[in-house]
Amino acid sequence: MSRPVTRVLALLGILQDRDLVPAEELARRLDVDARAVRRYITALRDMDIPVESVRGRYSGYRLARSARLPPLMLADDEAVAVAVALATGKQEQMAEPGPGDRALVKLNRVLPAPLRHRVTALIAAASGTAGAPTPEPHLVMTLAVAVRSRRTVRIEHTRGEREVSPYGLVVHAHRWYLVGHDHLRDSIRMYRLDRISRAAELPGRFTPPEGFDPVNHVLRTLTLGAWTHRAEVWLDTDLETARDRLPVTFGNLRPCPGGGVLLVSGAEDLSAMARILTGLPWPFTVKSPPALVTALAEHVADLTGAVARSRPAP
Repeated sequence: MSRPVTRVLALLGILQDRDLVPAEELARRLDVDARAVRRYITALRDMDIPVESVRGRYSGYRLARSARLPPLMLADDEAVAVAVALATGKQEQMAEPGPGDRALVKLNRVLPAPLRHRVTALIAAASGTAGAPTPEPHLVMTLAVAVRSRRTVRIEHTRGEREVSPYGLVVHAHRWYLVGHDHLRDSIRMYRLDRISRAAELPGRFTPPEGFDPVNHVLRTLTLGAWTHRAEVWLDTDLETARDRLPVTFGNLRPCPGGGVLLVSGAEDLSAMARILTGLPWPFTVKSPPALVTALAEHVADLTGAVARSRPAP
């Protein structure tokens, strides 16, 4: 660093990374002496950036809170994480641009082109990201670029190394999932990103299956694949009403030719599912399994007993 202005900005970046930084460390990292550090501190204060001097055994400098926001120094991965959070963190579309939209516009204006392309790739590759924390930036960027460029990746997963043709990144219930074709198992699989330690692009390219929807695959797998029992229940309502009332994780809904909606869901505890069904606002018919009908009858018997006990004595 040869220019004082560059050193002043570097000093600001160091102070933003730590709560308290000793003067000796600042001098060493800026490659200057203690007198120069004091000059740069004065320069920051002249720009109305509040820098406190802390004396005593644990002496040094730190940024203080103030009425105005000082310039924010971000590393590449930090800038990418902020941009992605702004772009994907909105819970709903708003008619007028909100503070997050305006901040994203400002950030995109100053992002270097390679970083801006990485952010664009991640937003395009990821689905359902509202409200979800972004995982390790380098990992998620590598996977997002591979999804967009249709390149195979090698991932290091807790279950071992895998080669995957990535079809998409999906966020559900505050977790990120990679969906793609697992070359070892020769089938479509999904992997949680918090269980992937590393990813690297490979030379091979791929073409995703026509009409494949990564979001639907994740929802179907989480709803049905992890449960012991598969249940089919006919609901006396229309598809739009059922979708408005039931969460997407409750099961798959599809209209029946003769009217009504077929609910296909998974359950670990059929007694619990029977209790949920009796709380629905519509008439219903259990199609399968027979054990759910038995669980429903037992629940009705319990309710009937509760009604009998609750009636006043004659």
